[in-house]
Formats: sequence, structure tokens, C-alpha cells
Amino acid sequence: MKTKMTLKEWLPLIGMTISAFLVNTSEFMPIGLLTDISNDFNMTAAQAGVMITAYSWTVTILSLPLMLLACKIKPKKLLLGTLTVFAVCQVLSVISIGFPFLVVSRIGVACAHSIFWAIASPLAVRVVSKEHQSKALSAIITGTAIAMVLGMPLGRMIGLQIGWRMTFLCVAVISFLVLVYLAFVFPKIENTESFSINQLPELFKNSRLMITYIITFLFATGYYTTYSYIEPFLQKVAGFPSNIVTVTLMLFGIAGLSGSYLFSQYYDDHRFAFVQTVLFGFAGALALLYPASINMYMIILVCAIWGIAAMAFQTSFQAEIIRCVSTAASSVAMAIFSAIFNLGIGSGTWLGGVVYTNISLSFIGFVGAVIVLVGAFIGFIKFRNK
Repeated sequence: MKTKMTLKEWLPLIGMTISAFLVNTSEFMPIGLLTDISNDFNMTAAQAGVMITAYSWTVTILSLPLMLLACKIKPKKLLLGTLTVFAVCQVLSVISIGFPFLVVSRIGVACAHSIFWAIASPLAVRVVSKEHQSKALSAIITGTAIAMVLGMPLGRMIGLQIGWRMTFLCVAVISFLVLVYLAFVFPKIENTESFSINQLPELFKNSRLMITYIITFLFATGYYTTYSYIEPFLQKVAGFPSNIVTVTLMLFGIAGLSGSYLFSQYYDDHRFAFVQTVLFGFAGALALLYPASINMYMIILVCAIWGIAAMAFQTSFQAEIIRCVSTAASSVAMAIFSAIFNLGIGSGTWLGGVVYTNISLSFIGFVGAVIVLVGAFIGFIKFRNK
């Protein structure tokens, strides 16, 4: 029988969950504020979109090199240093005197993002006892889910009322408060083992890890082939008015909280069945997107299942990565996971655009489903044999 988590375990975990919310909110915010930012700098929204692309590519390219440079820093010092860079770069975004300055500040935020998501999950499982590690991972992903539900809408609301710069300022202020909080409650964790660049080839020889990365890339590509264009799909194919689109996307994020909860309840005892259900369930949801578009309630249900599977995937595959590498290698392995996931986001967004432009917006779900299904079959073979 599991014991309850202690206050000493909960306090740092709460701080890290709020940090996860802030990091992901910061990533999503510019999407909702793009028009305001472009107007402020007298440019088109497409031109202003460069800062979103720069952010994504920074995370993809620099996640591994930054983590290799930082892996010998003591965990608490690295976490606090990362959040300091994150908060300072938010302030730099506020005082941007030109668009290039804003892009550079966003690249700084992306660097902090790269390190944070490399260390967040490994540190979360180290501040709790072994029996509560699934709950700790679930808490970190919950921060992401809440950012999807509330982060971007709140950021957009603040931006529309008092300007986009104030949105970044709000994130900066809260980040500094969380930084102070974690400085007091986060325990000192020693690096029991160290990871060097010479060990990197051994990491890539880990067949179980490599298969997990392949599935991750396929999953992220299929996911964002569809998700990147879900708003126009709901409007033009399903015929949803704008307010119902907003509600549907919020329900998608809320459903993600359920995926995080299901992981904490069932992953440890039914690991293989859970992972297989998540992969095939996700592919099924994408495949049903267009057929379900004939009825509002059906498509909302499909989006809810999609949201559950999306969050359950992120928690379960981070857990799989932590399981198959040493403690010393976990942050580096997670940095690679983050880079591959972001590469999948870029690939999926590009592929979805090709489908949208050259075939039909109606087919984005089918194309995404096929890609995820390939990953699901690889996962079925991999997890069945372990």
C-alpha cells in the first residue's frame, strides 16, 4: 500500500509544476499576440512569426549541447540558474526597442526552455520517494496542460487589455517569485554520477532509447500535422463559430489533465498496456477527426480523447526514457527527447501545411493518424518484447 507524499516532497514539486506552467505559457503566448507584436513593429504577422520559428529551432538545435555543458552543475544551482535566465529574458522582451532585440530575447528564453525541460522530469522524480515518481511526473505535465488551457488565453487577454509587453512582464514577475520560493524549498541534490560527452556514443547504442526516440518523432510529427491547423479545421470543415472553437480547444487542454491523472494511476501497474492504449488511441482519435466533423458533440468527444492521449504520451514516454538510462544520463537523454519532439513539431507543421495547401484541410487528421500509427506499431513490437 502506497504512503502519502510528505509536505517536504510536495513543496518543491509545486514550485516545479508552476515553473512548467510558466515555461510553456511563455512558449505559447506569442502565437496569441502575434498580430499585436507585428503591428507594434510595423511588420506583417508572417514576418513577426520569425520569432516563433527561431524559438523552435533554438530548442531543437541547442537542447543537447546546452545540457552537455550544464550537466556537471549541481541540480539545485542549475534549476535556479535556468529560471533566472528565463525571468531576465522575459524582462528583456518587455524592454525590446526593436524586433531583432525581441528575437534575441526570445532565443534566450528558448535556451532556458531547453535546459528546463531536460532537467524537470529527472529532478521531479528525485525529490520524491520511488513509489511517488509517477505522481511527480504527472504533476510536471499537469503544468503543461494548464498552460494549454489557461496560459495562452490569459496571455492574450492581458495583451489585448494593457499591451503585449505587459504579458511578458507578468510572466517575469511570477517567475522571479517562483525562483525565490524554490531557493528556499528545493532540496540540495548531489550529482552522484557525472555524464561526459565521451559517454554520448554509449547513449546512442541504447536500442531501447533509440526506439523510444523514433516513436517520439513520429508521434510529434503526426500530432502537429493536425494540431497546427486544428483552428481552421474546426472553423472551415466542422463549421464551428469562433467561440465554440475556443471552447473546444480549452476542453482539449482540460482533457489533457485527465491523461496526466490516468498515467499516475495506471502506468506503474499496467505499463505496457497503458503505453499501447495511448499510442493506438491517439492514432484513432486523429483518424476519426474528419468523420466526426459532421456532429459538434462527436468532434468535441474526439478532441477530448486526443487531448487525454497527448498528455498521457508525454508523461509515459518521459518515464520510459528515465527508466532506460542511468541517473547521470537522464538529463542528457531528456534534452535529446525535447529536441526530437520539437523537430517533430516543425516537421508536422510543415507537412500539415503541405496537406492543407495541396490536398485538403479535411485530410490533416488522416495523414497525422498514419504517421502516429507507424509509431504505434513500432511501440507495440517494442513494448511487447520488454
